[in-house]
Formats: sequence, structure tokens, C-alpha cells
Amino acid sequence: MVIFFPKKSLGQNFLIQPQVALDMAFSVSNSDLVVEIGPGTGALTKKLLEKGARVIAVEKDNLLYKRLSEENVDNLEVIHGDVLETDLFIKEPYKIVANIPYYITGKIIRHFLETENQPTSMTLLIQKEVAERIVAKDSKESLLSISVKVYGNPTYIKTVKRGNFNPIPKVDSAILHIENISRDNFKNLDENLFFKVLKTGFSSKRKKVSKNLKSLIRIEDPRRPEDLSLKDWLDIVRKMSQQFQ
Repeated sequence: MVIFFPKKSLGQNFLIQPQVALDMAFSVSNSDLVVEIGPGTGALTKKLLEKGARVIAVEKDNLLYKRLSEENVDNLEVIHGDVLETDLFIKEPYKIVANIPYYITGKIIRHFLETENQPTSMTLLIQKEVAERIVAKDSKESLLSISVKVYGNPTYIKTVKRGNFNPIPKVDSAILHIENISRDNFKNLDENLFFKVLKTGFSSKRKKVSKNLKSLIRIEDPRRPEDLSLKDWLDIVRKMSQQFQ
């Protein structure tokens, strides 16, 4: 039996608990096309295939790629590369289900939410604290949470204790599910302008949003950025757009 040692440089924490893998596959149905990022030793891959999914697994690690690609499993395509730099050429609806490295969580989420061919949903095993920020568990929004919610609906599924991984990370993880992913909010609104306003609005979290945005638009709002909902941010950008017309 070949033993694979996790590489710290790739942020590898292999999932070793089959039940967690099964929990992550809850949204997958027979014949769904699923992209798995960093399949590692294949614990999640196995459960996705058992659910009847067609799986595209993207693996950056040379040894893990070779091991998985040599199995010749039906409904499994293994791609060697960095998912952030690989064009998957997918022209049909697909879902993402993945245990992703903590250090590139934000990049992966942004990459797939902002790509032209968005997934219909994303089920991710990520750091617990980040998952809580995305769903605004403390009722305080953030640049990250609004950036996700403008494209889809995030749900905190469950906490995954650190002992379910090898090596054991220093923090707990959580399963985050983002569904109904679309660009519906940008049908009549400039996407780039929205994010310009959002980033400017969160440039100083302790200041009132009206002060942070004074270089872009004059509004009377005594709240801090974290107290504004997605609807509030969309309303501000719509107001700006109307002024430019």
C-alpha cells in the first residue's frame, strides 16, 4: 500500500472520515457533473462516484494525480493542474464539491463565483471561522459575506472537528453550501461598479459607511459597513448608476 504524506506547501489536510465525505455529497444526484478540487487520497471522490455523479477531479500534486488517474474508474476524469489556472472547458451545468486548502479559500470562491460559466452550487469544506463569516453568523456582514451573497445563498451545514483530517489542523472546519448561484443581481447593474463601491465601503470598518463612500456618493447613513445588508449595498449602487445616467 502506498502511503502519501501531506504537503504543507499545498495546504494538504486529507479527509479521513467517510461520513464527512458523505455529508458533503448531500446535494449530489445521479448523473450530476461535479468538479472536485484537490481530491487528495480520494475519500470524497469515492462518495461522489457512489452517488452516481460524473466527476472531474483537478489535482495539483504530481503523485496524487498519478495514483488517481491510474485507477481508470468510470465517470471519473482526472486533470493535473492548478484549478485557478486551468480552463476546464465545461459547457453544461455543474456543481463544485471540495475540501479546499485554507490558504486559498477566498481565491477559489471568488474564482468560481465570478467566472463566466458559474457552477449551480458549491459545497466546500473550509475553515470554520471563514464559513461563519460568510453566513454572517454574528449578524455582522463583511466584504467576504456580501461578495458571496450577491451571487448565491450560503448555508452553514455543519461543523467538522479537526480530528477528521490528516494531518490534524489547528482549527475546526465546516461544510459551507452555496446554492442558486447566478448573476441575476447584475442584470441591470454594473458588476465592476458594485465591487468598487463594496470595497470602498469596507475600507474602514469602524467608520460610518457614509464617510467611507464620500468620494463616490453622498448618502446619509449612520451605520457601519457591517450593518448593511446585500439589499442596502445594491440600493446604493443603483442610486449611483442613476446619477451617472
